[in-house]
Amino acid sequence: MRNPCRDARSRRQYLAALGGIGATALAGCRGESGTQTEPPDPTPTTTTAAGPTRALDRYDVSLSHERSQLSDTNWTAPTTSPTDTPLATEPLIEDLEIPWDLSFAADGTLFLTERVGRVLSFVDGSVRTVTEPAAVIDAESSDDGWWVTGGEGGTLGVAAHPTYPDPPVVYVYYTTMTDDDERVNRVVAMDVSAEDPAATESVLVDNIPGSKIHNGGRLTFGPENYLWITTGDAGDGELSADTDSLGGKVLRVTPAGDPAPGNPELGGDPRVFTYGHRNPQGLAWLPDGTLVASEHGPTGRDELNRLEAGGYYGWPDTRKHAEYLDADPEVRRPLANTGNTGGWAPSGSLFYTGDAVPSLRNRLLTGGLNGQTLLVTTLTPAGADLPPGADAEVYDADWTDDAYTATTHSLLANEIGRIRHVEQGPDGGLYLVTSNRDGRAGDGFPREHDDELVRVSPAE
Repeated sequence: MRNPCRDARSRRQYLAALGGIGATALAGCRGESGTQTEPPDPTPTTTTAAGPTRALDRYDVSLSHERSQLSDTNWTAPTTSPTDTPLATEPLIEDLEIPWDLSFAADGTLFLTERVGRVLSFVDGSVRTVTEPAAVIDAESSDDGWWVTGGEGGTLGVAAHPTYPDPPVVYVYYTTMTDDDERVNRVVAMDVSAEDPAATESVLVDNIPGSKIHNGGRLTFGPENYLWITTGDAGDGELSADTDSLGGKVLRVTPAGDPAPGNPELGGDPRVFTYGHRNPQGLAWLPDGTLVASEHGPTGRDELNRLEAGGYYGWPDTRKHAEYLDADPEVRRPLANTGNTGGWAPSGSLFYTGDAVPSLRNRLLTGGLNGQTLLVTTLTPAGADLPPGADAEVYDADWTDDAYTATTHSLLANEIGRIRHVEQGPDGGLYLVTSNRDGRAGDGFPREHDDELVRVSPAE
């Protein structure tokens, strides 16, 4: 019988030396069947009201929308190759069940989702189940195997309120079924200090088109404290170009779910910030406020896009390189597009600004599902020196967005498997979560203790 905590002592020493997640001192463990061991809650919660009162009725979630961080217009792109420094990974949590998203709260608490219907927290080395919303589509009884044989729904994005734990509100994106047995996606806010957080759900955005595939699902708060949401086209590309539909979009809303002031007027749903996307799953901001999205393409043709308010990104009519040259002027060109060479299957993204991994600082990091790599993209403004390109792909063709040259390198190839999301911790550390138990892994995965949350550091 295996021991999921087999390396507890060495891992404790490692985390003590590096600093850890907040006050983390020991890696979390999961039980034999993938269910959790149940350590005591390190921070007892208080139920703020009896019964199923909605989270947004309990708390004022409004925020200032002044930029929460100053724009750094003088940041510089690296001119070295990120492959010059080998990387090491150390598991912090093992035996996760198809994790999807990570969100660090202001107090250092790490929230994680598992697609099979759970929201977890990781505090002081302990993992606990925060909630298992009953409305999440049931993986066990689904007749098409949506979560194993290539499906993409379930419990997806998570984002803690920017001032958590005051209020103790966490936002979750999940796939559910309507009364008419149609799949939709939904964004809710929950009071995670309640005895039953799922009973406190406030629905912010509902009836996002859903399907077995292309559910989008990323949630994140941007530098102006608006909530950003990526949605997929649910397998119907025509929805992406329809500004009345929420499918194939990037949405921007207030913490209460209202359209964000300053959203573009597109003549459709006022929550839409950009449209014409296929299945975007990553959002990241450069230090100067530039927003970049990662997006899954058809048969390769994955993209990185610089998002501008009201921008149309071409799907379903434009995706091949030559098509961008012939497209209407309104179609925004990508920073990078892999062509039909297999692609990255890019998922969650981060523009890394921490000091724990200096070789990756000021680079865009994206989880690579296909190829099982960490995609590292250096975005170099026009006229600046590029990093070495011998082991890289350089995107500077006439069909690309000329605001930056994108130079991509692949790291950690087949070392930890399919990387679903990349996140920076409050300690400046770099954290990855894998997705090797979703039915699509290859080259020796899944391994015995997949899936994992790992911390990345320079190899000694």
